[in-house]
Amino acid sequence: MAKVILPEGSVVEASGRSLLAFLEERGLTAAAALVDGQLRDLRDPLPESGEVRTVALADPAALEVLRHTASHILAQAVRRLYPGVKLAIGPAIADGFYYDFRFPEPLGREALAAIEAEMAKIVEADLPIERVWLSRAEAEALYRDLDECYKLELLADIPDERISFYRQGEFIDLCRGPHLPSTGLVRHVRLLDLAGAYWRGDASRDMLTRIYGTAFADAKALEEHLRWREEARQRDHRALGPDLDLFSIQNETIGAGLVLWHPKGARIRHVIETFWKDEHYKAGYQLVYTPHIGRARLWRESGHLDFYREGMYAPMDIEGQEFYLKPMNCPFHIAIYKTRTRSYRDLPIRYAEMGTVYRFERSGVLHGLLRVRGFTQDDAHIICRPDQIEDEVEGCLDLTMHILGAFGFHDYKVALSVRDPAHKERYIGGDAMWEAAENSLVRALERKGLPYTRMEGEAVFYGPKIDMHILDSLHRSWQLTTIQFDFNLPERFDMTYIGDDGQAHRPYMVHRALLGSLERFFGILIEHYGGAFPAWLAPVQAVVLPVTEGEIPYAEGVAEELRQAGIRAEAWTRERKTLRWLIREAQLQKIPYMLVCGAREAAQGVVALRLRTGEDLGPQPVAAVMERIRNATAARGTEL
Repeated sequence: MAKVILPEGSVVEASGRSLLAFLEERGLTAAAALVDGQLRDLRDPLPESGEVRTVALADPAALEVLRHTASHILAQAVRRLYPGVKLAIGPAIADGFYYDFRFPEPLGREALAAIEAEMAKIVEADLPIERVWLSRAEAEALYRDLDECYKLELLADIPDERISFYRQGEFIDLCRGPHLPSTGLVRHVRLLDLAGAYWRGDASRDMLTRIYGTAFADAKALEEHLRWREEARQRDHRALGPDLDLFSIQNETIGAGLVLWHPKGARIRHVIETFWKDEHYKAGYQLVYTPHIGRARLWRESGHLDFYREGMYAPMDIEGQEFYLKPMNCPFHIAIYKTRTRSYRDLPIRYAEMGTVYRFERSGVLHGLLRVRGFTQDDAHIICRPDQIEDEVEGCLDLTMHILGAFGFHDYKVALSVRDPAHKERYIGGDAMWEAAENSLVRALERKGLPYTRMEGEAVFYGPKIDMHILDSLHRSWQLTTIQFDFNLPERFDMTYIGDDGQAHRPYMVHRALLGSLERFFGILIEHYGGAFPAWLAPVQAVVLPVTEGEIPYAEGVAEELRQAGIRAEAWTRERKTLRWLIREAQLQKIPYMLVCGAREAAQGVVALRLRTGEDLGPQPVAAVMERIRNATAARGTEL
């Protein structure tokens, strides 16, 4: 008999019949069930043994079920309003749900209000949601009658002869569930947006319309989420970047996914790169530079042409030889390693590079700075002896936390990706090599006190890895750092070192990126700070504002004095505007410090200091202001 934990907390024993029927007899309601920790449908038969916990609607575990049910309500509403629409898929996602459709005519955002109103009618009707099992023949006949081409394609991929559907009123949909008992439980739902989406993510297939929405168990949670979305919208780097004159992407003239760094953005990039390089030199890395193109034979030897050709740009013919834009830096670093015979005493060798690479991404997945076609990786490759690997991984973690911490990221989620123990044949390298690599990653994480989630089967075929996800100011998770073992390339390129026994040995190799790419990291930084960068990163740290034309020479002198002290400063003297306008413009440009110069300040050799927060600190000696800015820059904190 299974132990059933009822909504009010009491425990009873039962088996065989469905939990939904079991609860209805007692006048109780629940959203779903957790059977031995796995989310299950209330309509499934109770197991013969184990623990079954009922999941209330307000339980976080119920959100997936709630949102999945909301996606079916959305599809039902759309079918009512748009005869002839074709249905595709409609899953729950991290912050809500979506459903993909092919409409007879293009749909605009103004249609969302009418669809949401129709959804409200379905919710108000409180339609029971029942699970229906159809034979394959019945399912195929149903979708042929409905002329649902996408559903028929999905059906063809299901190997079972008995297939799960869910019905609510006149609407029925192919689905494995779970779902709520009735539509009336989905009371706090909002449609958010629509976008184009290729069927099955394939650019050669139909372009569908994807409608996004979200749902919560209560009105307060929904309103909080909508406020969060508005804050995220205001921080969107795609709008802030051009507004602050940091970068642009000009699809028509330059090309999609190719970034132009404007002077202010380039200044921030310079600060990031300089800090990154200095810290890598301190950590014992050797910086290298490598070409942007390489011969086809290099990419054939590395395996990229066999396994990654679709992500590479077409070859160019140079004097009868095929060359490719590089999609990765690693083969070049290996080529540097192989220019000499290496001794065990030479190891570890740590090569690092801000290397620009080019990857062909489909236009449908390009997204501002977060997904581009040309980007600069903060790449590094560590080549070491097996006995050094654990210390090297720990060194990577130390450097990661130090550098990310300097940019204001202190909260991490860590994933350890290892091979699937049931399918070892999918991975290269022997058991001893994999176990040693996995254990070294585990020990390094444990020594640093970093909790992690073990992801079995998520390792790539050539080695296990650590992925570090940071949380930004809106508590969004971003995957940045990767520490990746590679058993493949040392074999492909026949990398060796001479051991203390005088024999050739195969080194271990680790790919490592801390920021991921400068473009993506910059986009994350813009959104993390809402464009209001801390003083050490701000492209313009201080602006000097003369009150009248009479103070222009003094203002320009102050700005020059700041620049000579290494402070990024400007004097706004070219365009005569009111002081109020200048202060407002400086705040809009999110400049940390405003130094106001009136006749009194010029006469006394001081400036009136204002912060972008609106705080007026009054007259200050120029030397004191310079010291304040230098201290804020050196501290790399967020205080002004």
